[in-house]
Amino acid sequence: MAKVLAALRNHWKKSTFGACLLGWGGHWLYGKHCDNLLRRAACQEAQAFGNQLIPATMPLKKATVFLNPAACKGKAGNLFEKNAAPILHLSGLDVTVVKTDYEGQAKKLLELMENTDLIIIAGGDGTVQEVVTGLLRRADEAAFSKIPIGFIPLGKTCTLSHTLYPESTNQVQHITNATLAILKGETVPLDVLQIKGEKEQPVFAVSGLRWGSYRDAAVKVSKYWYLGPLKTKAAHFFSTFKEWPQKHQAALMYLGPTERPPEEPEEKSRPPLYMRLYRRLRSLWSFPKECSQEVALEDWEKLKLSTIELSIATRNRQLDLTRTEDFMDICIEAESVSKGQFVQRGTQKMRDPHMCPEGSQHIQASRCILQLPEGTEGSFGIDNEEYEAVPVEVKLLPRKLRFFCDPRVREQMLQAAVQ
Repeated sequence: MAKVLAALRNHWKKSTFGACLLGWGGHWLYGKHCDNLLRRAACQEAQAFGNQLIPATMPLKKATVFLNPAACKGKAGNLFEKNAAPILHLSGLDVTVVKTDYEGQAKKLLELMENTDLIIIAGGDGTVQEVVTGLLRRADEAAFSKIPIGFIPLGKTCTLSHTLYPESTNQVQHITNATLAILKGETVPLDVLQIKGEKEQPVFAVSGLRWGSYRDAAVKVSKYWYLGPLKTKAAHFFSTFKEWPQKHQAALMYLGPTERPPEEPEEKSRPPLYMRLYRRLRSLWSFPKECSQEVALEDWEKLKLSTIELSIATRNRQLDLTRTEDFMDICIEAESVSKGQFVQRGTQKMRDPHMCPEGSQHIQASRCILQLPEGTEGSFGIDNEEYEAVPVEVKLLPRKLRFFCDPRVREQMLQAAVQ
């Protein structure tokens, strides 16, 4: 024993390094053990759903998973196979996994998708935006938009997970909680933005659109990876070397909020033939009248703006299930921002991209038209995906899609609304 202590004292640098390495290795192994326990508990809970008896004549529910293996720097496929796939297969669902190979493929695959009972998105914000866009571009989108959608957060940015699931610092727990929420069946309605240019097909977003200097700086953060935790501040700091203050000029036309109609109860069975014929005839008779009334009643507000950043966002981040009006939030930030404020605020916007700082102009609208001057350069960020900056019309589609959410989160929403 004395020889061991003497050796440790004589080689204290190596001893210290070895102790640190041993401690780190023990902590890593303990973390892996805890992750395996979380996976086992989630699989046991999923097996309870799979063991439920169903009538022999009832087919299994079909679930179509759109997996983006390139998400999370190429780790999404492995994360899905380890944490989500076993839960889905044990639950008794008929699971079909569709892996995307390139950007934009999910939009094309949605056009060919046959009937399914569930749609599951496994990826990040970009995958959500592609699947939602492909779904709502279908000719039969009225029927397909009623299919409930599940979201398994596997990407670098997963904005929807803050709305649908409890916060968790453990990635394995976050993924298993999201997958189990799909099996539990609780859903919430989410708004969608329809963004249409003059020539292109419409793009759909569940978070929103950003145009301005903060978004441009955020895109360049990854270039300063070698600065570690300072990379965000560095990207915004070097952005201030451009012409200052940075102005983005445009013209905005918008309509105010609309009153929310009562939610129609879900029909458990198909209505009789005479009822379906009556509804079809009523819709045909009333359509021309509604169109003329809409054109006559539209009263557009007009505004010229000069801003450092403009954002148009849904209310999905602050979801209120009992509100009586439907609208999107338009935030026009003041251009008179110092360089120090720009760097500080840019760091905050990395955590909450659609935050509306104090001193900004805030507008609630159900529809808007953004007109840009000729020769405008730059890009829009639509659900963290880059698109060319062109004049667009943004229309709110209230409660268009239903997403699975954790029952605890839904209960918290209802309790907050009552209070």
